[in-house]
Amino acid sequence: MVNADLIRDLGRPERHEAAADALVALGAGGVEELVREVMDAESPLDWRPITAVLGRIGDAGFDGLLQGLVATSTEESRKRVGFAFSQLGSAVLDRYTAALAHPVPLVHRQAVRGIEYCGEAGRAAAVMLPLLGDPDQEVARQAQDTLSRIGEQLIPLLRRIREQGPGRQRARALTVLAELGGEPALSRADTPAIERLIRIKLPDDRPEPLWACWNYWMAVPGGDQAGIMRALGLTDPRPVTFALGNDIVDADGHGCDTDEHTGYEWVFVTPELAGWTLVLGAWCDPHGQERREDVLHLCTELSARYGRAQAYYYGGRGDGSAWLVAEHGTVIRRYAETGEAEDELLTLAEPLPYERTRRTELGLHPDWDAAQESEDDEKEWRWTAHDLAPDIARSLGTASPLDLAVDTPSRGTGVIALTPYGVAHGVPAGAYHI
Repeated sequence: MVNADLIRDLGRPERHEAAADALVALGAGGVEELVREVMDAESPLDWRPITAVLGRIGDAGFDGLLQGLVATSTEESRKRVGFAFSQLGSAVLDRYTAALAHPVPLVHRQAVRGIEYCGEAGRAAAVMLPLLGDPDQEVARQAQDTLSRIGEQLIPLLRRIREQGPGRQRARALTVLAELGGEPALSRADTPAIERLIRIKLPDDRPEPLWACWNYWMAVPGGDQAGIMRALGLTDPRPVTFALGNDIVDADGHGCDTDEHTGYEWVFVTPELAGWTLVLGAWCDPHGQERREDVLHLCTELSARYGRAQAYYYGGRGDGSAWLVAEHGTVIRRYAETGEAEDELLTLAEPLPYERTRRTELGLHPDWDAAQESEDDEKEWRWTAHDLAPDIARSLGTASPLDLAVDTPSRGTGVIALTPYGVAHGVPAGAYHI
């Protein structure tokens, strides 16, 4: 029987090395109690040093954790044992591969993770490709995600699956191809097939709320989609469903400031919705330093042509609001409340009627000067304005992407289009929901 203090010593920096060596020397004789410690969700000891010891023990450590994984009865215990089981390293890669045939689905899933964490891309790919067709959808999804991270060297193998099968692997092989290389990675048969699927779906496509972690959009009255795109310098429009347009710009926004892409490459230009055309994407940001002056200029020009133009930012996770309103070539208002020190520098023109109304409802003076307000009044207004962008749009009678529904009047077809950034930098690879 292992001395409990010896296991506890794994968590003491000054005793850790000696304790680990002693437990490894015990071999299979110490595995049961080490695994029991990992299974104990109340244990104060981190599972990582125990896993390192079990990994050094070898096959007996692997078998002990596998048995523990099967025997776990609580969610927290499953997490601890699952993490430990999947972190044993490349020395047991063959054991992970064999565990894919285990009758317990949880073991399959953790074995897939273990193969991924081994870090041997070539061997992992050989194991993972057949799993794209696994009947356990969680295993198939994990294999898909793992292969999407391995690299472009898989593209020829994935293309072969698309062309020759097996059939059960073909759908997820297409997703991995799109994640790895985007449209250029697809075969000459796949690209028109996807375009055909979009065309089939478009006649029944209906407006739906367009929502992202960070929401950016412009709004222009009327339905001159082509004219608006020309004025904005947008090119290469392609018809898309509402779901696909939203998914692309949401993913694009999450890619801001990566080494390869700015996050401003795509926008989704809607059909006419309740008398407005919306342009969605991070490129429309009226607040961020990169885009705000260009968006100010573009909205001013659009308003001179169409009478009105607006731009909004709304952080869907409590990240603040910004709005820009222009009419007949003049900026009527720009304002931001995101918690950043530079917000006040963006303020232009006088408060909108709705801003005054909200301040009155809060018991604040409708016209304000932050320098003259009390600290509590200033905080109350900033807290309120933090979430105000959608309400500003509604108060102006503007169609909002956040409020769209199946019964929103719609005329035309939405398109995804390249911004000047997209032309200059290219677009990121990705798989999207049609």
